[in-house]
Amino acid sequence: MKMKYLLKIEESAQFLLGIYLFSLTEYAWWWFPLLILSPDISIVGYLFNTKTGTVLYNIFHHKGLALGVYFLGIYLPFSGLALAGIILFSHSCMDRIMGYGLKYYKGFVYTHLGIIKGNA
Repeated sequence: MKMKYLLKIEESAQFLLGIYLFSLTEYAWWWFPLLILSPDISIVGYLFNTKTGTVLYNIFHHKGLALGVYFLGIYLPFSGLALAGIILFSHSCMDRIMGYGLKYYKGFVYTHLGIIKGNA
């Protein structure tokens, strides 16, 4: 089995975990599809320059940070913060299933998963 397919399976399992964690919240189901693309607002950083865009994008798509936000929301307890962590985590998994990884300063299409096909 090729590594890229194994990674997609792993990311899919993590995405399902995100859906499960969301199901444990008090939020209505429609919040998940409504918010799932919200971390992509970080792309606005590329309007300034590549470095700003890369840093902002990587912050909003870092799973460690997403889990930290989630656990902080559980610890405090603040359900909005836990929800933000779930959305950040789930969105990052979804992006990686589609081949979008954390960005390099070289440009948006250069990621830790390789070059985004059809864009370089």
